[in-house]
Amino acid sequence: MITNSTGSTDSGSAREPSERGEAEQFWEQHYRGRDQVFSGNANPLLVEVAGPLPAGSALDLGCGEGGDAIWLARHGWQVTAVDVAATALARAAQHAEAAGVAQRIDFHQHDLTRSQPTGSFDLVSAQYLQSPVTLPREQVLRAVSQVVAVGGLLLVVDHASVPPWSWADPDTRFPTPEQLLASLQLPGQWHSERLEAPSRQADGPGGQHAVVTDNIVAVRRLAP
Repeated sequence: MITNSTGSTDSGSAREPSERGEAEQFWEQHYRGRDQVFSGNANPLLVEVAGPLPAGSALDLGCGEGGDAIWLARHGWQVTAVDVAATALARAAQHAEAAGVAQRIDFHQHDLTRSQPTGSFDLVSAQYLQSPVTLPREQVLRAVSQVVAVGGLLLVVDHASVPPWSWADPDTRFPTPEQLLASLQLPGQWHSERLEAPSRQADGPGGQHAVVTDNIVAVRRLAP
């Protein structure tokens, strides 16, 4: 079952185009254009960071087809997974059911520029929450930081380079992890646990290979 940002439930059917924002229209078209967009595997840096943590409540922002949410659920987390695209959420819900973890994941449709998840979470994960359509990322992440529980972790992993298969301008300049964190202007007290920009070997959708760089910002909330 998928809950949309208005609080009603459905099986993942999309709203009329006239009711959708730019982001929803773009990503809905993106997912509908292919039977499968992602591998189904969890993002490696999420696994690396979350693996040693005690399981608790997690919020997965931009969950796509559910790879991260399913991994977290398999490792004992109770997950709230959100995405702007109904098609992605429907696929993620199907994959969670097939993996036997549907009871540990709640799927919600949100355009994060219009509505925000509510609750309190031990882990809030934003994996590559970057978009070719307008997205006020700093504003969104600052707002979402409010649902990180005291003692909880905000994990932001971003692309910090442009692989050959990307839609981004190859001359795009990315902030350092320190600059990214500063731009968020997080309210409250936080402790930086990881501010890194590691490189890794990546595979493109057409079988391409390239070395890419990621930004990792992992900060723990000490006080509201």
